[in-house]
Amino acid sequence: MSSPSHYGSEPDDPRDGRVPPPAPYGDPPPPPPAYGPQDHNPYGPPPAYGQDLQQPYPPPPPPVYGQYPQQPYGQLPAYGMPYGPPAEQKSFVVTWLLSLFLGVFGADRFYLGKSGTALLKLFTCGGAGLWYLVDLIILLTGSMRDIRGAALTGYEENKKVAWIVTAVFILISIGGNAG
Repeated sequence: MSSPSHYGSEPDDPRDGRVPPPAPYGDPPPPPPAYGPQDHNPYGPPPAYGQDLQQPYPPPPPPVYGQYPQQPYGQLPAYGMPYGPPAEQKSFVVTWLLSLFLGVFGADRFYLGKSGTALLKLFTCGGAGLWYLVDLIILLTGSMRDIRGAALTGYEENKKVAWIVTAVFILISIGGNAG
């Protein structure tokens, strides 16, 4: 006589005492009962195709004395602009003169508000002169921006004079060092 096993025994075999597994196929279980009443929609009937989906809202309450009206996030009520009044735009001529004469020390970047890179430029002596020339070229092409990303004012009016004076200054500097 062989020993009883789970898979080899008959489902009603009283010798092993196990309950047979449920049938793997058959009718699906019934769906769970629905919660709440199913015949009532608290939002009303859905709108027909092409109708406006937005519901009218009541107007906002009037402002209380001493309080500012609601402003968009990140804007100050008194000015209506982010972070207060607009800062003055930086001048191209001032930046160019600082870059030309004191650019090795990072004065142009201090003026534009870029103090982190200005300190690096100061401690590396303008990147051994290379950073000084690159900044001067970026400035003369009109690509230099201040800390806020705003363009410098007065570039279009002064670019020709700035290019000529810079070229003469560099030629004099090279000629003075060669002789």
